[in-house]
Amino acid sequence: MKSVKLNNGIEMPMIGFGVFQVSDEETEKAVLSALKIGYRLLDTAAVYANESGVGRAIKASGIPREEIFVTTKLWIQRENGYENTKKALEDSLHRLGLDYVDLYLMHQPFGDVHKQWRAMEDLYKAGKTRAIGVSNFHMDRLMDLITCHNIVPAVNQIETHPFYQREEEIAFHKELGVLQQAWGPLAEGKFGIFDNPILTAIAQKHGKSVAQVVLRWLNQRGVAIIPKSVKESRMIENRDIFSFTLDAQDFAQIATLNRDEIIFNHRDPNRVKWLAEHRG
Repeated sequence: MKSVKLNNGIEMPMIGFGVFQVSDEETEKAVLSALKIGYRLLDTAAVYANESGVGRAIKASGIPREEIFVTTKLWIQRENGYENTKKALEDSLHRLGLDYVDLYLMHQPFGDVHKQWRAMEDLYKAGKTRAIGVSNFHMDRLMDLITCHNIVPAVNQIETHPFYQREEEIAFHKELGVLQQAWGPLAEGKFGIFDNPILTAIAQKHGKSVAQVVLRWLNQRGVAIIPKSVKESRMIENRDIFSFTLDAQDFAQIATLNRDEIIFNHRDPNRVKWLAEHRG
């Protein structure tokens, strides 16, 4: 599946290009390469501090704006959740150099979530974003949001990879009409993913790389993906996942890898430092 219709009818690519932890300067170069290679979904966030680089690359590419699907994210608004949310998107649009984004996500389920979501609904109605959604919402928080508001989130972007497979969430999202999008689809190289014997054997069977097997596995499960790389060869490899199909045996073997293990341990000093620097 190369694209999908979100629950409000707009079309979104199933594979995009992410820029988490990429500097603003490096982002411009990487995004421009990604666009030349053929990526048409770009995923950034206010807290990544590289929206300007994304915007410069879009402008330099010469590709019509309507052909590029741009996602950015609202960071936690600790005060005046409604007004500050509206201002936050205006600030993101200014940095991106755009009149609208295609998808605006609430980055974390923190702050006054309900005021933030009401503002996002109004931004959607005003045409500042073509769709709205959430990120890092567990099922109970997502259901609470849906119960209390008028617009069902189009997307929930959550960590999903072979070591954190989230079968229950996939079924839950499908039932609600919410698209699950995976961040960290390659587990950011952790857990020995690229040397895993099961994934390596499946890759050899299909004449593909481990990364391609994992990304295809997610795609066949109906999960959208935003792999990240600043190397053009990897960008090309990560998009080349539609020339083969994993079979039931492959799926059964990959299922054995699940251990509900997350990329970021919240006691990890590097993770704690990053969160402290970006609390807003």
